[in-house]
Amino acid sequence: MITLYTSPTPNGQKISIALEELCMEYRVHAIDLGAREQKQDWFLRINPNGRIPAIVDHRNDDLAVFESGAILVYLAEQGGALLGESPAERMQVLQWLMFQVGGVGPMQGQANVFFRYAPEKIPYAIDRYQREVRRLYEVMDTRLADAEFLAGAYSIADIACYPWIASHEWSGVSVDGLEHLQRWIV
Repeated sequence: MITLYTSPTPNGQKISIALEELCMEYRVHAIDLGAREQKQDWFLRINPNGRIPAIVDHRNDDLAVFESGAILVYLAEQGGALLGESPAERMQVLQWLMFQVGGVGPMQGQANVFFRYAPEKIPYAIDRYQREVRRLYEVMDTRLADAEFLAGAYSIADIACYPWIASHEWSGVSVDGLEHLQRWIV
């Protein structure tokens, strides 16, 4: 059994998707972000960074794993799927996973903050992050013109990106004109 510590955010959702796709048995421990539960000492022992998601794998000596990209790699390795079979396939998966972890997530997260939550609307910040998110979407659209999935075959790279891209409207970013990305979202 795996315990997933999460909240309904794109980073939390991608771990739920992976667990379901891999048919792994798990239970959810919902973290109340508004109450800052993720900053409590008990949770910081699981994830010293104080962010969701995190998992504890009770099948593996109560191993705690944090950071969504690391969790996805761990789950794919444990499940024997979604990571590519050859070294070249695995590298494709890892590259697109890092694209999400280092690009899409942070940039779209900032777009969300400045577009939705900032008490003062700063047009420069909103425009900057929305433009960068759109650029990243265009990179994905170009890739998806040549492949059904980001790494060729369905993988944790698609799982990592999907909750972010599916919530594009929340960031105020359009997918108009990105026909391959639109096909992939569906």
